[in-house]
Amino acid sequence: MTIPEARCHAFAVGVVQGVGFRYFVMDAAVDVGAVGWVRNLRDGRVELVAEGSRSGLETLLTQVRRGPRGGRVDRVDEAWEKPNGEFHSFGLQRTM
Repeated sequence: MTIPEARCHAFAVGVVQGVGFRYFVMDAAVDVGAVGWVRNLRDGRVELVAEGSRSGLETLLTQVRRGPRGGRVDRVDEAWEKPNGEFHSFGLQRTM
């Protein structure tokens, strides 16, 4: 198992639920070769954890800050963490 270069744990705040945001994030993650997950939170935020190359994750965060048409991202709170290679693909998780 190869450990990815970087890991980002982020929360998107704004109008990010009910606008296809999770699918937008999933498509953007796949485009940059990231693995991990995205889910809605009951407080209205969207949470994501992604591993991959640092440059790929930076590109993913740029897309997350932009968001899909119909949504509005007020801010993205991000934390860079040590990657552990636990993911094999990028997918959706249940709302928490």
